[in-house]
Amino acid sequence: MTKSAYLVVDAKSHAPAMMAEYRRLAQLAVEKFGGRYLLRGGAYEVVEGDWRPERLVIVEFPSLEMAKTFYASPEYVAARKSREGVSDFDMLLAEAY
Repeated sequence: MTKSAYLVVDAKSHAPAMMAEYRRLAQLAVEKFGGRYLLRGGAYEVVEGDWRPERLVIVEFPSLEMAKTFYASPEYVAARKSREGVSDFDMLLAEAY
């Protein structure tokens, strides 16, 4: 049985208005590789620790391999290039339990 995987992102943007093209390209790539957004911004409340993400995004993929394929794909590479100089992302991939 294949386990789902999650892309967890803390997105920090220095020019939010310039992120429209990234969001468009990223969404197309996520959909192409079977991903779906579980969380895309929105309110959150820190209950322990010091982590304060600027914009928290969580994407579910059918498998860790598919998530890795998405990240390395030409489609997502183009999305990443579109946000160069206007944002800093912390990202990780995690396989479901």
